[in-house]
Amino acid sequence: MSTAIDSLLRDCRRIFLRGLTRQVNIGIHDFERAAAQRIIFDIDLYVPLQDTSPQRDQIDEVVDYDFVRDIVSRLLARGHIALQETLCDALLDALLAHPQVVAARVSTRKPDVYPDCEAVGVEAFRSKIHLPST
Repeated sequence: MSTAIDSLLRDCRRIFLRGLTRQVNIGIHDFERAAAQRIIFDIDLYVPLQDTSPQRDQIDEVVDYDFVRDIVSRLLARGHIALQETLCDALLDALLAHPQVVAARVSTRKPDVYPDCEAVGVEAFRSKIHLPST
């Protein structure tokens, strides 16, 4: 499977945001519903090099990072989310709706849940192109 994914992404540019931090209304427990929690996002977008190699050195020739930040903000403005899995899936759906994005990876983590670990989180990867079954 990883060989098929490697082949798919070989001629792609990876655009990423690391450590995007937001206060999010998320969680299933009463204490989580009482106040927003810090969530840290790591997001990778894969776009074909042929479609995003600037010829004029202009922003309209590439996928703008602001697009990713705007998607996160709009999704979080909808209100409380129970699960990190729901958040990841919704972000993937919205990011993959962009015509130039062929694949995306979203990681969310809560760094303040447990005192004995750095964070708890979820990560998901999805591609628009369906890979053949082996």
